[in-house]
Amino acid sequence: MSQPAIRLAPSDNVAVALRDLSVGEAIMGVTVAGPVARGHKMALEPIAPGKNVIRYGQIIGEAKVAIDAGAHIHTHNLGMGAHQQDYAFSSAVQPLAIETSERSFQGFHRADGRVGTRNYIGLLTSVNCSGSVARFVAEAIEKSGLLDEFPNIDGVVPLVHGTGCGMSGKDEGYDTLFRTLSGYAQHPNFGGVLLLGLGCEVMQIADLVGGREIRADGALRYMVIQTEGGTRRTVERAIEEVRGIAETANRATRQPAPVSHLTIGMQCGGSDGYSGITANPALGAASDLLVAHGGTTILSETSEIYGAEHLLTRRAVSPVVGEKLIERVTWWEGYTARNGGEMDNNPSPGNKRGGLTTILEKSLGAVAKGGTAPLTDVYKFGEPIDKKGFVFMDSPGFDPCSVTGQIASGANLIVFTTGRGSVSGYKPTPCIKLATNSEVFARLSEDMDLNCGDIVTGGVSIADKGKEIFEMMIRVASGEETKSEALGFGGTEFVPWQIGAVM
Repeated sequence: MSQPAIRLAPSDNVAVALRDLSVGEAIMGVTVAGPVARGHKMALEPIAPGKNVIRYGQIIGEAKVAIDAGAHIHTHNLGMGAHQQDYAFSSAVQPLAIETSERSFQGFHRADGRVGTRNYIGLLTSVNCSGSVARFVAEAIEKSGLLDEFPNIDGVVPLVHGTGCGMSGKDEGYDTLFRTLSGYAQHPNFGGVLLLGLGCEVMQIADLVGGREIRADGALRYMVIQTEGGTRRTVERAIEEVRGIAETANRATRQPAPVSHLTIGMQCGGSDGYSGITANPALGAASDLLVAHGGTTILSETSEIYGAEHLLTRRAVSPVVGEKLIERVTWWEGYTARNGGEMDNNPSPGNKRGGLTTILEKSLGAVAKGGTAPLTDVYKFGEPIDKKGFVFMDSPGFDPCSVTGQIASGANLIVFTTGRGSVSGYKPTPCIKLATNSEVFARLSEDMDLNCGDIVTGGVSIADKGKEIFEMMIRVASGEETKSEALGFGGTEFVPWQIGAVM
């Protein structure tokens, strides 16, 4: 509590400021040579040009110039440098002790055996061209008061996006969108879904439905605007279709379910220098707790584990799983290169103002969300997650897109850490927001659900904060409203990953 800075590992040659540091202060036996803002780094010893800068006991980059002891370390004197990782596949797997005390939440049991944390009706669009009609349907239902007849339904969610046509019908971009739409159509947080298409798009309704039973409860219906005869007729018939879906969805009520039915998508956005000290490791502790109870947690944002992937490959349950992760990292190196980017482009201006410098530093803090559990498997964006435990799903670091993939893969709850602040929500899945520092929690108190800054300011342990997050997960899964839900977020954050040429 009283420390002005923290050294996170004995081998670190930097300390992270826990408050603004002034010139001339003596910190850890070193005199502060220049102002160092809270969350930023200070050199604990002289660092020669080309020498590694160490935080978390790991390389976060190399000195671009000579750095004096007590100097501020940031973008002006720290760069990526060359780095190589020893993947040491499966060398550090440590199975968690299984929790024998069963915990439960109140959820919506679905016909396919999964359990939802909410009970929405989805209006899922195959293409951007049917997006406005989907919103017209949602507005008409709200005005009509139709859902007043069905008290067990949480609402109608129009899922509108910017693609579905002007794309190849046989490449990875198409496959990714197909997985995403299919995953939402089957999501346990929907009591039923109405699929809306225009008719001439690349992502055809007929291909999505494909003569197969998408939902075990049969609560999926579909319409094509061109076939229905235009906007007005589509809206009128859609209201009746939703009424039929609602009659099925309303039969569901909250019933006890083991927490092993929870699948948590873990995200961080607007990160700062505190992220890897407070909220991310606390979420990692909560992740371990859920995994020990038989549940599933999903780490994503491949571009934000870059430089820390070796910490995950060492926890992979097999070399095959570790190789799957490296295959995705290699894909990303090629993806950014052919689009004129580089992996170190990732830290945003806000990340840097908060004290982060290179993607290596950001990634090492981001990986802390994954706790210590073995890495069970690696999945593509929106691919159905079919294993329990701690897993990884490939995605961009762009938060709405990454969460969209996690929900498509089956996440029925999202936990999101932020150090700069985030205002978003992800219907049909509730999102818990964790503040990494007490200042952001106070300033954005109407948007943040839980403060993790008291790990620094109040002496709360990582383990205790992890337990607090775990208990909040159970309450929210059982119906407690999050701040983003209360504010009405979730209407614009459906962002499928658009890969490939727009034609």
